[in-house]
Amino acid sequence: MQVYGLIGNPVGHSLSPTMHEAGYDALGIDARYVTFEPAPDDAAAAVRGAAALGVAGLNVTIPFKQDVLDAVDAAPLAERIGAVNTVDFGPVRAGKSDRPRGYNTDAAGVRRAFEHHDVTLDGTDAVVVGAGGAGRAAAFALADADASVHVANRTTERAISLADDVPNATGGGLNDLTERVAAADILVNATSVGMEEDATPVPAEALHAELAVLDAVYTPIETRLLADAAAAGATTVDGAWMLLFQGVEAFERWTGRDAPVDEMNRALREGL
Repeated sequence: MQVYGLIGNPVGHSLSPTMHEAGYDALGIDARYVTFEPAPDDAAAAVRGAAALGVAGLNVTIPFKQDVLDAVDAAPLAERIGAVNTVDFGPVRAGKSDRPRGYNTDAAGVRRAFEHHDVTLDGTDAVVVGAGGAGRAAAFALADADASVHVANRTTERAISLADDVPNATGGGLNDLTERVAAADILVNATSVGMEEDATPVPAEALHAELAVLDAVYTPIETRLLADAAAAGATTVDGAWMLLFQGVEAFERWTGRDAPVDEMNRALREGL
């Protein structure tokens, strides 16, 4: 039996076990997915311990996505984003490396969520609200799909710093957000605004029918931003799609199999 898992602190709320095990069951893969909660300073030690125990793969969540960089051979995209959320122990188990391979599948989660909703990113003007981890992944995903990206953040310096790392990107504060969104094709909310509250990071009057809106928040599944966007006729993509497809990407890297997306999506949404 293969063992996969998640390290984070805390991880008790995670829906990843439900989602991944639905995928294993659908394909008849003899595997289980478990959660680990290392102490805040023990991320690298946890990766080394997992390798010693024969764990096949790990997902990584807050607060360890940056910490594990020192314990893996990071793929180029993970290096550029500055965060790893998926670890593959295959090279170690095959004796080809003394360090596992580290990936960032959050960016793929953004791209594949839009693709699933038939949204083309190439040549678009995109606005990403938020310059934290989710914002970094979204900005790189959009830029690598040949979108022009503007990062808006409450702290202007963080937005500019992120934009300096991302090809064809600009950064700024929130003072001109309404005008930016009104002229955009793509909008991603990468902040926590709207989580468990009836609030939105973007004024409703900025939203329009030619816009595609992804909200990384998935509790609630329909945020105030998505409700406003739907009312404006925009294409809406809830945060569970991003969560699903980052997991799908990890599943496929680990197993070498096409993920059963429908089964994994059903399990995820039943758990929300």
